[in-house]
Amino acid sequence: MRIGIISHLKYPIAEPFAGGLEMHTHLLARALRDRGHAVTVFASSRSDAALGLEAVCDATALDEVGTAEAHDVAFFKEHHAYLTLMNTLRHRDFDVIHNNSLHYLPVSLADTLPMPMVTTFHTPPFCWLESGVRMCSAANHTFVAVSRSVARLWDHVAPSDQVILNGIDLEKFGFSPQPDPEPYLVWYGRIVPEKGLHFAIEAARSIGVRLRVAGPILDQVYFDGMIKPHLGDRVVHVGHLDHLALARFVGGARAFLCTPTWDEPYGLVVAEALACGVPVAAFARGAIPEILDESCGVLATPDDVASLAAAVRGAMRLSRYDCRRRAEQTCDARRMIESYEALYNRRIAMHAESEFCEVPLLHA
Repeated sequence: MRIGIISHLKYPIAEPFAGGLEMHTHLLARALRDRGHAVTVFASSRSDAALGLEAVCDATALDEVGTAEAHDVAFFKEHHAYLTLMNTLRHRDFDVIHNNSLHYLPVSLADTLPMPMVTTFHTPPFCWLESGVRMCSAANHTFVAVSRSVARLWDHVAPSDQVILNGIDLEKFGFSPQPDPEPYLVWYGRIVPEKGLHFAIEAARSIGVRLRVAGPILDQVYFDGMIKPHLGDRVVHVGHLDHLALARFVGGARAFLCTPTWDEPYGLVVAEALACGVPVAAFARGAIPEILDESCGVLATPDDVASLAAAVRGAMRLSRYDCRRRAEQTCDARRMIESYEALYNRRIAMHAESEFCEVPLLHA
């Protein structure tokens, strides 16, 4: 198949990944190429060239576009980049377009394309994306949710045609049967308020176990006010790690703390921890209860430090082998890729059939 993948443009699709969406897009494109498909990724110019990259813009910077009258320059530049891309795609020969962005223009303009589009819902509805989704027809478009939780949140706007759980490369997150001899807990992800790192710090302090933190600082005010004052011997920020270093870092922990303050659409970090054999203590929000069961994780009351601390104690008693088994059963990227391949084929066949039916019959 000839597959075009539209990414979002705020961060490069390259390691070290800014977040789960970047990692997911990279994995999807790489795996599809490995399976023999002709894949083109439309992303910012700093993304991984090995993905079949066609740069849409230089990290949303379009210097040649006048922006003097724009109230939000970054928003306008992103708008212009996607508008240009969608116009370009009208003249391309892809079999299917997979929209992996969070922008309203690809969905609102999907009906202008000569090929079918698949859009994955990676987030709950928000005003700009919801507006675009309401503009497109179902005839040339398929919506996929990354969890049942996300599908329910979109039901009032556009019911999902299918739920395809995200997956991870289990080989990149290898199993660690034994934790590091010096006990520590781990938290990693984007350091922003909605990821709730401050709750993990409080819970680790309350049970007297060191906490090690990894991830990019994407909200400096939050980091300076809520995180930095607690750093020291008991709480250490090791920086932003690539896959290999991250797997070693996570694999040595006694437990992983997942502390979102919102309904997490999926939770790739949970899947990665399980793949390493690390039990999870997590707030019961969004899709996290769909990934965890009693063999591999303990759920805590959201925003409750005492409940989280109790969950950590329970998680540290769980089997690391059961955690890895759960990852293999639920989080394997091969299952995800096969599901998308089957969906692409169905949509291409349906599109071809609809085009055939629209050809007028000639009478003798």
